[in-house]
Order: sequence, then C-alpha cells, then structure tokens
Amino acid sequence: MRFETAAVPTRKIPMRLTLDAIAVIDAIDRHGSFAAAAQSLHRVPSSITYTVQKLEQDLDVKLFDRSGHRALLTPAGTKLLKEGRHLLRGAEDLEAMVKRVAHGWETELHIAVGDLVPISRLYPILEEFYAAGHATRVRLSLEVLTGVWDALVSGRADLAVGASGELAPYGSYATHALGKIPFVFVVAPHHPLAKAAEPLSETQITSHRAIAAADTSRDLPTRTVGIAGTQDVLSVPDMQTKCEAHRRGLGVGSVPRHYVEADLKNGRLISKRLSNDLPAPLISLAWHENDGGRALAWFTERLRSHDWLEGIIG
Repeated sequence: MRFETAAVPTRKIPMRLTLDAIAVIDAIDRHGSFAAAAQSLHRVPSSITYTVQKLEQDLDVKLFDRSGHRALLTPAGTKLLKEGRHLLRGAEDLEAMVKRVAHGWETELHIAVGDLVPISRLYPILEEFYAAGHATRVRLSLEVLTGVWDALVSGRADLAVGASGELAPYGSYATHALGKIPFVFVVAPHHPLAKAAEPLSETQITSHRAIAAADTSRDLPTRTVGIAGTQDVLSVPDMQTKCEAHRRGLGVGSVPRHYVEADLKNGRLISKRLSNDLPAPLISLAWHENDGGRALAWFTERLRSHDWLEGIIG
C-alpha cells in the first residue's frame, strides 16, 4: 500500500518590521524628536511621522509617548529598538562584508601556526592588520608537526605558518622559507641524566621517558621526532606544554632553544650534548598557490619579513 503525503502550501508572512523603520525609531531616540530625526536622515518630517504611525498600526502597539515635549519610547518601543539595533548592526556588517568580497578581501582567513613558533609572535602583525582598517576575520589555530601541512591540505587553513620546509606534500603550494630553528636537548636539574657525562649516548637517552608533542594531523600520516621504538613516551598537546613537562623532570627530549632560553640561564633546565648533533628544522610559510584574496596576500607579504622571528631562527 502506498501513502502519499499532501503538499503543505507555503504561507508567506508579510514583513511588517523593516530596517528602514528601525532606523527611523533609532534616529528619533538619539535626536529626541521627529523633526530632528528627519533632519539627520535627510527626510521631511511627514515621512518620519508616517513611518512610525504605519509601524504602530501594523504591529498594533504604541511605540512612542507623545504627551510631552519630547517623544519618549514606550516599554514596547524600548524593547523593539534594543533588539532592532542588533539587526541594524548585522545589516551594516553584511553590507561591509559584501563590499569587502567585491574588492577581493576575504570574509575570513584561517591561519594554522606550527607550535615551533610562539603564536604570540603574530599579535603585533595582527595589530598592524587591524590598524590598517582591514575587517577580514582572522582565525588562528595551533598545529603540531604534520598537522600544520594537514590543516592546509584539508582546507582547514588558508595559510600555514611554521610548516616543515622539508616535508611539503604533493600539490600546487607556494612556500617561502623562514629559516632554521635551533634545538637543544634538555633535562631538569633533578633528572638522573642531569649529572651524566657528555655526550649522552642513544642508549642512555632511550632508557628514560621521552616527552613528545603529539602530531595534530588528521589525514596526512603522523610522525614523531627523536623517539626510539621501545622508549616510554609522555605525549602532550604542544611545545609549550612539553617545555613545562621538562621543567618538572617528567622526561627528556629536544625543544626549540628560544622556548627555554630563560630556563637555561636560571638553571630550571640543563642542556646536554649528544653523541649525534641535533638537526635544526627548516620552517616555512605555505599557502595554496592559486587561491586566496587580498588578506592572504597581505599576510604572506608581511610574514616574509623576518623581523617578527627575531631570536627564534638561527
């Protein structure tokens, strides 16, 4: 047996409340009278009066108390204006957004930042961006190891900052090398390796727990750095957390020197020489070669200047 559902006709509800009417009420409230509102909106007073009367009639509510010398909002009018101002701001934002898109500015730009770079280094650059009047919404995310590239490849990011320069995946990506980041092998002063003779051998290192920042890649193959297959590992979310775990003596491992410079000076961490030199990974900017608008172009151009990386790259 087959049942058929009758189509329910769509009922159009007339829109009695318009942005123009809200703007008129807003002007009356801000300027104190219908005449002053008309002047501010470059309209004749009769037009303002008609708009209010029409809205009061359509809504069947009284919006203004006209008994005194000044037009005062009723409780209903106050509520309408309070909520209506949100609509006015939303409409203004939408209008600005459409204009930005028409002129090549993205509505939103997502920047994935590798954890070898302190994300706070981007704040002065964001200040420059906003000070220039650019209204593109910027979203920052913190990624670890392959996760930086994964964010770009999967479309979760428009720009990757601090992507591994040696592990670019296949595809049409533009890159710009930022430089190499010096690493240092560290232990806490109370860790058993703190007083061990140098250089430390691989056997000595692998007999102790390692601390590793976990790769945040979702689709690309994840990787680990400096971890032996049988070594005990404490996995943490990012490099800053990893450094704190080292300070507490929870394990050993290598970290970017700029993250622990102060700790090495005050003795909270001790650097140890290894029998094999630590590689200094190359980090890069990366973005889709043929994509993006003016906000992406602004950031890629600004970030090519290495002043914001002072004290980080070797």
